Amino acid sequence: MDSSKKKSEANVLVQGSILAIASMISRVIGLVYRIPLNGILGNHGMDYYGTAFEIYNVLLIISAYSLPLAVSKLVSARLSKGQRVNAYRMFKGALTLALISGGTASLILYFGAPTFTAMLKTPLSVFALKVLAPTILVVAVLGVIRGFFQGLGTMMPSAVSQIVEQIMNAIVSVAAAFILFGYGSRIGAVLGNSEDYGAAYGAAGGTLGTNMGALFGLLFVGFLFLAYKPIFKRQMRRDKSRKRESYSEVFHVLLWTIVPVLMSTTIYNISGIIDQGIFKNIATLQGYKAKDISNWWGIFTGKYKTITNIPISIASAMAASCVPSLTAAFSVKDKKSVKRQINSSIRFIMVIAFPCAMGIGVLASPVMQLLFNDSSELAANMLRAGAISVVFYSMSTLSNGLLQGINRMKAPVRNAAIALVIHIAFLLMLLFGFRLNIYAVIYANAFFAFVMCVLNAISIKKYSGYRQEVIKTFLIPFLSSAVMGVVIFFVYKGIFYVFPHNKIVTLIDIGIGAVVYFVALLLMKGIDEEELLRFPKGHLLVKIAHKMHLLR
Repeated sequence: MDSSKKKSEANVLVQGSILAIASMISRVIGLVYRIPLNGILGNHGMDYYGTAFEIYNVLLIISAYSLPLAVSKLVSARLSKGQRVNAYRMFKGALTLALISGGTASLILYFGAPTFTAMLKTPLSVFALKVLAPTILVVAVLGVIRGFFQGLGTMMPSAVSQIVEQIMNAIVSVAAAFILFGYGSRIGAVLGNSEDYGAAYGAAGGTLGTNMGALFGLLFVGFLFLAYKPIFKRQMRRDKSRKRESYSEVFHVLLWTIVPVLMSTTIYNISGIIDQGIFKNIATLQGYKAKDISNWWGIFTGKYKTITNIPISIASAMAASCVPSLTAAFSVKDKKSVKRQINSSIRFIMVIAFPCAMGIGVLASPVMQLLFNDSSELAANMLRAGAISVVFYSMSTLSNGLLQGINRMKAPVRNAAIALVIHIAFLLMLLFGFRLNIYAVIYANAFFAFVMCVLNAISIKKYSGYRQEVIKTFLIPFLSSAVMGVVIFFVYKGIFYVFPHNKIVTLIDIGIGAVVYFVALLLMKGIDEEELLRFPKGHLLVKIAHKMHLLR
């Protein structure tokens, strides 16, 4: 492999790492503010909060979610051919589309909020949903600008804006939830329902943070774009390419790129709202109390999903960073580079996903107590039951992006549709046949992601010729995680017996687990020096590994 290709492929992991670190930081900030938010709203309020987001996410996906990926893909493809004018026209076309689709979706969400929330048996979510409505327009425009920078090959604007967005989200969410919870409780006292209205208005305060966070993220990337625009304009004047795409061609290409991505992401993510509708209606038919159903869903959406989504966000970041470079390699028919990039991306994700899943499963109860002060067996068992889904969702999320990167836009749509049908049938079987209530949702979600993994793997092999290596990619990370799991289980028990302080012991145990996994992975030859250098702080990790005589 020549040095330029090697450097380009290493850059994929570097850029992916930047976005992954930013996503991780954002998720950690999100996790931190969810702790006081859970305390303010309770499981009941988190049900309202989660329901509003499930509905919002569907319309967000339909109107805006596919824009960053499509823009980065199309801009990257044109820049690889030196077509800077066409790349900029693509950006302007996408921005126009974002204003139209985002504005329309925001209006639909605002005026349709009473109907949507009533369908999901959570009518008091209407306040939170109406507050969220304008966010779709903001996120649509924000996504186009982020996609433009990603298409240029830099993830830094997206990464920093994510952190800015989440910090503002955290501050406003907690403050507004606290203020509006009290306001809602006073209204509820007059109406004879203080608890429900307090939770409903508090949830609206929580969603206000999302709105403000997105607005500040947009202001940040907007400022960067205005600063970079004169530079890009000068580069456009040096564009020697003859082909100039008309705006009718731009919109045609955009729609043909966006629609398949939109369909696959909609089907892939719509399972959440379908699950809620099926679960709440069937649980009601089976005679469970409304308060218990709300409590179960509040734990599921407010605690379980919050924790499991942290490692999955790394896969989302890696998928976003892979698409432009994969598209560029695929457009010039560099099959070897395509295969190497697919391999390095999958290995990167599996090295992270396996220990996260193992740690969540083994330390389920300590983690729930550490983060949410929840020592209930129900919450811990939910986390144990769904820990494996971290691996499946990480892989399925990444593989969706890989297929889109090699211009196989229809494959994720088809695979997601098949997986969704199987998922719904499986969920109904678990609910009616085994009466597993909330655990049915957790198992069905994991099964959905597993089916997606299998179908996407078949598609990747078919369309790229990539043959999946198993031992270093899957087996060694799993075995290293298993060793870590055994160690952290007994270490936690031992330290807790001597020093019964859960939060401190859990943090110490997580640190020990990270070291054990790192050592086990190197001893089993699961990763070499060249690969380790591509990780965040890779030079430091290599230096430590050499001092410990783990690398030769």
